[in-house]
Amino acid sequence: MGFALWMMILYTGLLNWYLRDMEATILDLEVGDVQVHAADYRDDPSLHTRIDDAEALLAELRDAGYRASPRLLAYGMAAAGETSAGVAFFGVDVARDAEVSLVHEHLLDGSWLDPKQPGGVVLGRRLARMLGVEPGAEIVVISQGTDGAMAADLYRVRGVLESIGAVVDRAGVFMTAEAFRELFIVPVGVHQIVVRRPEGTELDVVAEVVRGAALGLDVRTWRDLMPTLASLLDSARGALIMMIVIVYIAIAILILNAMLMSVFERIRELGVLKALGVGPGGILGLMFAEALIVTSIAVAVGIALGAPTLYYLATEGVELTSLTGMSIMGVAMSPVWHADMRASTFAIPVAVLVGVVGLAVVYPALKAALIDPVRAIHHQ
Repeated sequence: MGFALWMMILYTGLLNWYLRDMEATILDLEVGDVQVHAADYRDDPSLHTRIDDAEALLAELRDAGYRASPRLLAYGMAAAGETSAGVAFFGVDVARDAEVSLVHEHLLDGSWLDPKQPGGVVLGRRLARMLGVEPGAEIVVISQGTDGAMAADLYRVRGVLESIGAVVDRAGVFMTAEAFRELFIVPVGVHQIVVRRPEGTELDVVAEVVRGAALGLDVRTWRDLMPTLASLLDSARGALIMMIVIVYIAIAILILNAMLMSVFERIRELGVLKALGVGPGGILGLMFAEALIVTSIAVAVGIALGAPTLYYLATEGVELTSLTGMSIMGVAMSPVWHADMRASTFAIPVAVLVGVVGLAVVYPALKAALIDPVRAIHHQ
């Protein structure tokens, strides 16, 4: 029981951290909590389909206590030397974007965007490798502006991002909003507004508030934007409980067998106790007390083993450098796997263990409580 509890504490800690890290990557680096687009933008992304009065909406969201930042989006091509690749352009307000996204903290090399140097861009990891460039190099970007003319210019690479997600890694080109507007001739409006909720606020509540402020616009939560991934995270959390229950059922079978053997080996003693006046309730209490003592020892052993192990995993982690650059459904995997050291990491395995053991003891306890004292005393 102690060993199983130790294993379940480690399994819970590792899986909980992994799921939290994946969700944090989605929210902090990819889509935010809620995104706002023009009504038809997601069905047919176009440089011309924009949120016109974005500043008023941003001000209203800030007054409501939400962090929000505008983004400009476009597609085109980037080239360096004789190599070219299709790219996705992200025009960001550097100051406000830092409030809703942590992309600026995930640099593999170089530095983030500087509004004072609009001629600099930051590239995704795989894109930089594909073009064969590093910070300080120059790239040519080519697309089409809102006026129908070719939009082309020369930019200097300021930085290269760590692995974030499939789209950004393979095609991401981040530039300042000012540089984007100048390149694509976009004087007003934005294509996307990323909204982040205050800690502790339910996602559905945020969505309703944003929908009330963004009338006529397309408002979607990250779960709406990435339903398959949201379902995967929910299923993984359900699978965690299922795995704990399955392991503990095996333990319960062992406990059931041990308690039944304990009853059979003490039939005469139990018969004498009943003959001396101990009622069925007293026998039940005796059996449950024995199970409680065994479970308490197991819990002490499991926590004594699990706490230092979990602390090490939480602080040091497990290096998985071979997974660098890998992703699950477009979300990058962290190369270092840590453990989640919260109270619930211990509480859930312990609670399930106590519950399963309690159920396993019911049958042996009832069998002992219902023993006929005369037959028990004469049992050979």
